[in-house]
Amino acid sequence: MSNSSVPEQTVNPSSASTPTTTEPKPSYVKLAMRNMVRKRATSLQHFILTTVGLLAVLVGLAYLTR
Repeated sequence: MSNSSVPEQTVNPSSASTPTTTEPKPSYVKLAMRNMVRKRATSLQHFILTTVGLLAVLVGLAYLTR
C-alpha cells in the first residue's frame, strides 16, 4: 500500500475542530440554564427535593439542639 493517497484524504485539523463563527463557546452556567429551561419538570422536581431536604436538616438540627 502506498501513501500517495493519504494527502488527498487528510482534513485540516484546525478547520475541523473550530467552528466557523467567531462567538465563544457557551459557558457552563449558560448551558445549565438552557438545560433547566428544556427539562423544566426535572429541574422543578430536583429543586423541590433539595428545598425539602434542606428544611428537614434545619428542622432536625433545631430539634436536636434545643
